[in-house]
Amino acid sequence: MKKFEELFEIVEKTLSEKRFYHSRCVTQRAIEYAKIYGANVEKAKIAGILHDIAKEIPKEERVKTAEKYGVILDEIEKKSTGLIHSKLASKLAEMKFGCDKEICDAIAYHTTGRENMTLLDKIIYLADFTGQDRNYEDTNYMYDLSKKDLDKAVLYGLEKTIKMRIEEEKLLHPDTLKAYNFIISKSL
Repeated sequence: MKKFEELFEIVEKTLSEKRFYHSRCVTQRAIEYAKIYGANVEKAKIAGILHDIAKEIPKEERVKTAEKYGVILDEIEKKSTGLIHSKLASKLAEMKFGCDKEICDAIAYHTTGRENMTLLDKIIYLADFTGQDRNYEDTNYMYDLSKKDLDKAVLYGLEKTIKMRIEEEKLLHPDTLKAYNFIISKSL
């Protein structure tokens, strides 16, 4: 696996200034959360910097690029191409940079979440929501919650996503519902 410093330079050359700034912000939050929750800081840094490496592939090229790399897309992803970047970034992290399954999975599910998320999955999911560049009206609330209770913060993020997708009459990925149901069922 490539070292973080090398990946940082690759991402800086690959992404626009704005997207690179976002990736740096996610990386900083991922480091912070990893330290709070005892996760592997190096893996959190790598997943954070690589999570959006495929984000700027034009939407009209995403399906074809995913197929080129052997990424299996479901029907929701084919119709809602904004979701493809996660799985594609995961595949690039594996094939081009030698990242392990734990890092690749955290990248793959940073947008949708999934059932029975790992600690690293949760860290990258929340770091993407709460990076310093984010300015949602409740970003500070979610950031504070993330430092106290990871599961409650993930649940809050999932609820926010579900409500937003419904309000915008957009497709909702089944992984998001499975993640939500899994966390809720643990508290029943």
